[in-house]
Amino acid sequence: MDGRNRAMIAAFLLCVLAEFPAKGHILDVCATCHADATCDDKPDGPGKVCNCKYGFVGNGRTFCQDKDECQIGASKICGQHTTCHNTYGSYYCTCLAGFSPSNNLTVFIPNDGTHCQDDDECRIAGVCGEGARCRNLEGSFDCSCQLGYQVHNGLEPFNPHSDNASCRVVDCGKLATVEDTVLLSVTGTTYSSVATFVCEDGFIWRSGGNSSVCGADGVWKGPNMVCEDDDECRIAGVCGEGARCRNLEGSFDCSCQLGYQVHNGLEPFNPHSDNASCRVVDCGKLATVEDTVLLSVTGTTYSSVATFVCEDGFIWRSGGNSSVCGADGVWKGPNMVCEAKCGPAPFPPKSEVMWHNRSIVIHRCVDGYHSWRGSHISVCGSSGVWQTATLRCREIKPPVNHLSVLNEKCLRWRAAKYEEDKEVYQVTYEGSREYQRSFHDRGKQRLSSTADQLELCLNLLPVTNYSISITALSSRFTATISTNTSLTVPPAPVVYYSEFETPVPTLRLRRSPDTLDPISLYQVFVLPVEGIVMFDCSSPASSDISRKIKSSAEYITAQIDVGHLGREMNFTVGDGLYYGGFFNAPLQNGRNYYVIVRAVSQWKSALKSVCVLWAKVRGTSYVLRVSSLSAAASVGLVAVVILGGYCFTWCERWFFKRTRHS
Repeated sequence: MDGRNRAMIAAFLLCVLAEFPAKGHILDVCATCHADATCDDKPDGPGKVCNCKYGFVGNGRTFCQDKDECQIGASKICGQHTTCHNTYGSYYCTCLAGFSPSNNLTVFIPNDGTHCQDDDECRIAGVCGEGARCRNLEGSFDCSCQLGYQVHNGLEPFNPHSDNASCRVVDCGKLATVEDTVLLSVTGTTYSSVATFVCEDGFIWRSGGNSSVCGADGVWKGPNMVCEDDDECRIAGVCGEGARCRNLEGSFDCSCQLGYQVHNGLEPFNPHSDNASCRVVDCGKLATVEDTVLLSVTGTTYSSVATFVCEDGFIWRSGGNSSVCGADGVWKGPNMVCEAKCGPAPFPPKSEVMWHNRSIVIHRCVDGYHSWRGSHISVCGSSGVWQTATLRCREIKPPVNHLSVLNEKCLRWRAAKYEEDKEVYQVTYEGSREYQRSFHDRGKQRLSSTADQLELCLNLLPVTNYSISITALSSRFTATISTNTSLTVPPAPVVYYSEFETPVPTLRLRRSPDTLDPISLYQVFVLPVEGIVMFDCSSPASSDISRKIKSSAEYITAQIDVGHLGREMNFTVGDGLYYGGFFNAPLQNGRNYYVIVRAVSQWKSALKSVCVLWAKVRGTSYVLRVSSLSAAASVGLVAVVILGGYCFTWCERWFFKRTRHS
């Protein structure tokens, strides 16, 4: 064994001995904790234990090393479009290029719901350069050229940050020569420039157009004019300037060329016999064009061209900017449309641009805010000044919060409003029952209030699962809550109390219409009036025949399912038949009985009942007292007490009077 191994074994033994304190000494565990650990109480007994702090892993004593939270992936710990940065004992997140955190901070830890949202780069005026339109993309944007511009040094779409492309105005370049024509005038070589041609000397304009326009594709369009040699008349100028000659048999006549019109006569004419000659067409003074100024004009005669530009503060939106003197002596054009140039659109606070052109901007509130009042639209006025949108954006607050259910049927919530405005709430509820698949209970209520704390009670049925929704109509916000209603005490049956001296009395009972038929039943009890008898309305006797009570004090003589009954029932006590598995035993002659009907509602382990004194079959003098001590738990007692001779009659009358009223 070399010296290095011996040293390692010695160090290990020292560490082991350090874990066990010498006899009589108490080890201070907290003093052994690592610098990046805390000393805590043991969860499973007395004593202390060292635990590495949050963001560290280790045994808490000899080592605690940094935990790299970022190793599970940035999208899992920080969310989409993020980069995770590990730090000593913690980490932080940043958004990728083209995204920004929703809390507007450079770094964040997404424990407060912060996430990376797309940046709308197009809201920055001129981000794509002159002549380009911007299109926002998720995490980026791209650019394409407007009409009259074409991409340079690249392809569309392009990104000015990553590409070297840009938009330049279309230039059609040098004009091509046109056979038998000469160029009369040209306004330029860029998009929508106009060049005008005329026929060469010795040629006349037969057909087609004489102008050429620089198109958006960088190509000159036109002219398609046709110039022909005038060889009909051999004598040059026989008809005068601007006239064409036509040989006739033994004569000739002439008519005016395009751009000329006959003067002092009619066409055709003969200059020798008629006094007409052709004169050049003159269109006269140019008319003014709204929002434009005259840039240049080549004359006022036929084919003269006038060029217009928009006034200061206006931009060229559409149409042609030139006017040409036509053969009919009327200026044709321009049809250009100039709109006021108002500059960058204004931004109401907490808003962004949803759509825009040069004269109209539609705004919307940024995430986390909603439009409260005012107009969403900014308009560039004719004076070149923006008529700014009056949109007011307010921070989104749930208009219904702290929603809770009270006493199974009442709702309570807090309203969040910005002013003392009246809010209208629509409450809808829908209920279903596990034991009754065909059952559905739906309802709707409205509440209009300016209060901050509201409460509304609904007509919910028992033993039902409900889903309840509250919608604040002005903000279209909906909150939902679920609740279950419990079993309620069934309504007491309406009985017609009677006293009989026959052993087979027939009794009448009327059922309440809102009894829970699928889970309710009636039980008829017979109580012999002997000694002191206590009747407990919550006794365990139920629809289970094996648990029925057989005693000299009381017994069930019939059990009837409510679902098998109509609204009224006649029942004869002691008819010797079976009802619900219970024998309706005949009453014994010479004995006194009290007949009690018990209405029972039962669902799963819950049982609610109510008892009513139905009849008395007379024999001896006893008094029966029936009372319901607890409707909620069916803890009711019907007490039969033997009283002294002189008070019997008075007590009995008082008891039955109270029973009928109840």
